[in-house]
Amino acid sequence: METQYFTFAAPPNELTLESGEKLGPITLAYETYGKLNKDKSNAVLVLHAFSGDAHAAGWHKGDKDAGWWDDFIGPNKGIDTNEYFVICSNVLGGCRGSTGPNSVNPWTGKPYGLDFPLVTIGDMVNVQRHLIDYLGIDKLVAVVGGSMGGMQVLHWMVSYPEKMRSAIPIATTLKHTPQQIAFNEVGRQAVMADPDWQNGNYYGKTAPSKGLAVARMIGHITYMSDASMAEKFGRRVRTDKEKFKFSADFEVEGYLRYRGDNFVKRFDANSYLYITKAIDYFNILNGHSLGDVFKGLKAKVLVLAFKSDWLYPVYQAQEIVKACKLAGVDASYCEISSTYGHDAFLLEIEQETQLIKHFLKAVANGNGNGDKYT
Repeated sequence: METQYFTFAAPPNELTLESGEKLGPITLAYETYGKLNKDKSNAVLVLHAFSGDAHAAGWHKGDKDAGWWDDFIGPNKGIDTNEYFVICSNVLGGCRGSTGPNSVNPWTGKPYGLDFPLVTIGDMVNVQRHLIDYLGIDKLVAVVGGSMGGMQVLHWMVSYPEKMRSAIPIATTLKHTPQQIAFNEVGRQAVMADPDWQNGNYYGKTAPSKGLAVARMIGHITYMSDASMAEKFGRRVRTDKEKFKFSADFEVEGYLRYRGDNFVKRFDANSYLYITKAIDYFNILNGHSLGDVFKGLKAKVLVLAFKSDWLYPVYQAQEIVKACKLAGVDASYCEISSTYGHDAFLLEIEQETQLIKHFLKAVANGNGNGDKYT
């Protein structure tokens, strides 16, 4: 697979963000899988979670790992690329090819750093819509995403309801709770407390790797569950531990450090700050009542949640379903048994494949959602 790039909003036609600030030019990194049919009616937009990118499936030349949802996207898989043309882009504010704080500011010739404007989930969705228009696609078969990707799905449902036939928000919420904001704030403070952060001006210098690694460790704890940690690590002690009083003695400690160290190799600390802030500000209700937010939506909706997910608990998914039902939207709900916690949406491939394949087939055939899942 090869990453492609779409650039628009060049000065003097900069994009106006929800904050009122203007930004341009804007580049989106994106990948596509499968073939777009003649009438461009078989496209599915896949939206990544916080640390994801445009590389959702397949392999890049020289890569050791496939795309982050490769088990789910491809020929005869959950989203079958024999039938559907799949699109995935890196979000605005990201650091994997799309315009973000590590991009060069055309006015200064240097990386934006903290001069980059605050962006929202709505801004991310707005630029995705520009990409879809650029590709000449009038209506998507489905918009699909988990976690932060699910927030983007919900924003598509509100902002561009006429552009989709169906929506599949997975392991997500209508708005961030104080607890969810609190976890993100601790991560941001870890980044900003690193002396190498230098108020965001670390490009070309030593990056704030220690702070970002700690932030990732905190986040990763919330992605798992008590049961998955017990099963994966127990209280096992590492046999290769260092001779230091506070070395990573337990396997779970070594795992978290490994995760943190790997994350800093591929992610920008300022993007971490900007994207987590966008997630925290997310509130799709935005002054609307639960029964009004999806009013008039004609797309069919499938909401998926996981019983062990304590970062985005099932009651938050049930609120999405309730909002759909109050608005008269054709919505189905499935609560999947899993011990993987929030990460289940990336791991419970067999169950997701069965549910989503059935749902997309019903949508493509012009039928209702089919079975109502419980």
